[in-house]
Amino acid sequence: MLVPNHFREESQEKLQQLIKEYSFGVLVVADSEGIDANHLPFHFSASKEYPLGTLRCHVARVNPVWQRIECGASVLAIFAGPDAYVSPSWYATKAETGRVVPTWNYLAVHAQGKGSIFQDYAWLKEHLQQLTDRHESGRENPWAVDDAPSEYTSHLVKAIVGIEIRIENLTGQVKASQNHPERNRIGVKTGLAAGTASEAAMSKFIR
Repeated sequence: MLVPNHFREESQEKLQQLIKEYSFGVLVVADSEGIDANHLPFHFSASKEYPLGTLRCHVARVNPVWQRIECGASVLAIFAGPDAYVSPSWYATKAETGRVVPTWNYLAVHAQGKGSIFQDYAWLKEHLQQLTDRHESGRENPWAVDDAPSEYTSHLVKAIVGIEIRIENLTGQVKASQNHPERNRIGVKTGLAAGTASEAAMSKFIR
């Protein structure tokens, strides 16, 4: 991913936080068979041993992607935040020079690393609990994996395979009109804030 310096997010902590907030990503694998992409929910964690973090996800056992990872396929996880079209009409400099064009603001994080496969029931059960608890937290009546009958969940767990990615390289960019003067950024922020939910979310990243 080409990342211009003025859009590059240098803080690894901020990139990790973006992964947590926008955790539904794309798992991309590449090998001699070609390139494959799967859209999956991920669970992120960091530790002293793996400071850049670890990603866990799972796929259906019938999905051949896990076998390709097991055989050494290169792995890339892509995460995207809110995005929005930026109209030149929001730029104060439009009236001054007219030298403006449309663009697109967006967030993107790429995580590359070594992929490992897990089929152990205990690992899979823990992963599902972590993933579920992460998204159920804050609800008035949070659902837990153990709320379902054990024989039912056991059957489903046997139908999936776990994937863990130990991140070795973390790259990201937040394209939020940083290359424009303040008066243009104010116009873009105001314009996006009055738009759709995605546009309003993007407006919060403009400083």
